[in-house]
Amino acid sequence: MKIQPANRRLGILLSGRGSNFDAIADHIDSGKLQAEIAIVISNVETAPGLEHARARGLNTAYIPSRQRPREDFDRDAVELLKRHNVSLVVLAGFMRIISRVFIDAFPYGILNIHPSLLPAFPGTDVQQKALDHGVNFSGCTVHFVDDSLDGGPIIVQAPVPVLDNDTAATLAARILKEEHRIFPEAIGLVLSGRCEIAGRRVIVT
Repeated sequence: MKIQPANRRLGILLSGRGSNFDAIADHIDSGKLQAEIAIVISNVETAPGLEHARARGLNTAYIPSRQRPREDFDRDAVELLKRHNVSLVVLAGFMRIISRVFIDAFPYGILNIHPSLLPAFPGTDVQQKALDHGVNFSGCTVHFVDDSLDGGPIIVQAPVPVLDNDTAATLAARILKEEHRIFPEAIGLVLSGRCEIAGRRVIVT
């Protein structure tokens, strides 16, 4: 199945500091990524990433998620994204699992980045899991979002060596640098219309 986004308008969802959002926005501003950020949405009113987006003059929105059914939040987010004519949704440090409501609204139109070489170490506490298992390499993965936990088709990965003196924090910092590099790259590949999904694989033509 060929992935053909209708336009180059991105919707960014974040919950925290927004470092991956900043990396994406910087790539757009420099011309390295041909895309437009239509709106930045957060479920955390005080998220630094939301402030960064406002400072850049971008459209922003806060949608509360606490004590609400997941589907209710997702419907509100989908409505706002559709209103801004978003074609590709980017989860950039968005700390919520999305429901079928969201996935059905953007089939193979949602990207996430995860700080491991999936399918290894899905979920949380990823760097500590890598250290506990004694792996020689960890890394990060950009993938399409489906209804599995960090299990959608993989677009781009980057390996990061695990050093003998690494802590979860030092490993996470080195992986984050690679996240900032490959997330814009993966977005560009998807927007180019060159990605084709064949089973669990993403083939770039």
